[in-house]
Amino acid sequence: MAVADGLVTWVHLICASIWVGGSIFIGVVLVPVLKSYTKSLEELVTLMVKVGRRFNKITVPAFAILIATGIYNSRGFIADPSALLNTTYGTILLIKIILVVATVITYVIHVRLLNANMERKIMSGQGGNVYVQSIRTKIIILGEVIVVLSIAILLLAALLDSGGF
Repeated sequence: MAVADGLVTWVHLICASIWVGGSIFIGVVLVPVLKSYTKSLEELVTLMVKVGRRFNKITVPAFAILIATGIYNSRGFIADPSALLNTTYGTILLIKIILVVATVITYVIHVRLLNANMERKIMSGQGGNVYVQSIRTKIIILGEVIVVLSIAILLLAALLDSGGF
């Protein structure tokens, strides 16, 4: 069982790296580079829509696997839910679960902002600067919230892994 648990933890860490590392890369590296190579806000947003769609093809499955492996790793608390409130480990795990749910909700809102109709307008150049700017601002804020939540989740994971409870 130790080998299986180790493999599940390994997969969990890989998926966390994809999710969090990819998000940080987009915000800290890709967007600033694209800003210097695009001629307009519309062009930047168009490129970011394309990058986002491609990124989602990798990160959505990684995030789903991350949640599944997280549930597997916390299976002991499924059998005894009262331990979530009666132990320090359980309390930290419960906070982590709440942050994961908040991340999922924020991500769904983030993706829904760019529904098919809005995406077509942006990609065809019919969005208009004010329209594109308002969507861009909302997407940036939601993206930042997702990254902050994800980093906080990693901190909680490290605390759980330290085993000092």
